[in-house]
Amino acid sequence: MAKALDGIVVLDLTQYEAGPSCAQMLGWLGAEVIKIEPPGGEAGRRALSERPDVDAWFFLMLNGNKKSVTLDLKAAEGRALLTRMVEKADVLIENFGPGSFERLGFGWEDLRRMNPKIISASVKGFGSSGPYANYKSFEMIAQAMGGAMSVTGTADGPPTKVEAGLGDTGAGLHLAIGILAAIVQRQTTGVGQRIEVAQQDAVLNLVRIHFREHYSTGKPVPRRGNRSPGGAPSNMYRCRPFGPNDYVFIHCATLEMWKTFAKILGRPELGDDPTLADRMGRVARNDELDALVEAWTEKRTKHEAMETLGAAGIPCGAVLDSGEVLTDPSLVQRGMVVDIDHPTRGRFPMPGNPVRMSDSPTEVKRAPLLGEHNAEVFGRWLGCSVDELTTLEKKKVI
Repeated sequence: MAKALDGIVVLDLTQYEAGPSCAQMLGWLGAEVIKIEPPGGEAGRRALSERPDVDAWFFLMLNGNKKSVTLDLKAAEGRALLTRMVEKADVLIENFGPGSFERLGFGWEDLRRMNPKIISASVKGFGSSGPYANYKSFEMIAQAMGGAMSVTGTADGPPTKVEAGLGDTGAGLHLAIGILAAIVQRQTTGVGQRIEVAQQDAVLNLVRIHFREHYSTGKPVPRRGNRSPGGAPSNMYRCRPFGPNDYVFIHCATLEMWKTFAKILGRPELGDDPTLADRMGRVARNDELDALVEAWTEKRTKHEAMETLGAAGIPCGAVLDSGEVLTDPSLVQRGMVVDIDHPTRGRFPMPGNPVRMSDSPTEVKRAPLLGEHNAEVFGRWLGCSVDELTTLEKKKVI
């Protein structure tokens, strides 16, 4: 079956998480993604591995559905080869440090001269303009500067980072949205365009609804730990057998949910208590209600609690650890977690594409070995002769 992005060729010159996550999404959607790495490989391949002889799990998670070629852009021959690739490609993605790609001769004006149809996409920490344009960024920096840390943590504790990749994968997915829009627009205009996503901007976009309290009070939004101002009871509750992840999150968003929950707790009269009839009334008695709820959850496992409450229409979720996530029956059955065979890592479960398309199913493929597709891409696609490739390899350009 044809894929949504069949025929689209993407050059992926990114490393670590933000850029690779963008290119991987395009690969899942059917684009031919060519990952261009320096001859030693992108930094994430081995620098983050627990073993020096195999690619890091970090790399494998972010570079499936791609082909890998090696190319030394510090060499004139390497830059010439990239120019030939740009002339044939649809999209180029990069997350070089500020000004680095431009100094190599591949700024936006250079790229559009090489190929007027090219779509050039960049992930930056703070964008290419503004007072922080030359500042470097990582995930936690983006979370701090985008507002996420200030609202994460407990009221009496410091700002806290979130382990989810809000700044990295968040920026990568925003960039993918921009690329898809540019592909559509190019069908009308016939020309490409430049797209940029700043990590700081992506985090702000993801956290923005939590600023609603600021508009009401004019004061910074406080940290509340696991409690949510959008419902009550709404918190994390302990369950048997009291291990580090034996918790269930329960969120009563409406009065109807609260009435049902009160019956489950064996306290139906609380569902009819007029002082608990609205959310703010329940929020005012959070401590009392949390104690009541936890007295119920502590008699059950997190899965038992979730099964009872979920069946009753009360939003809840067991806290799944990494092993439980990778074997969760829902994720496995729906193909969000799939088994992958890798030449050096063997067989392992890997998260797949969260986007489901009825006429463009995703085939989750393993990450490529370093330079695995040099002959295919440089030879068959770009038209380099065997002698040319041999010479480039001897010069360590590839």
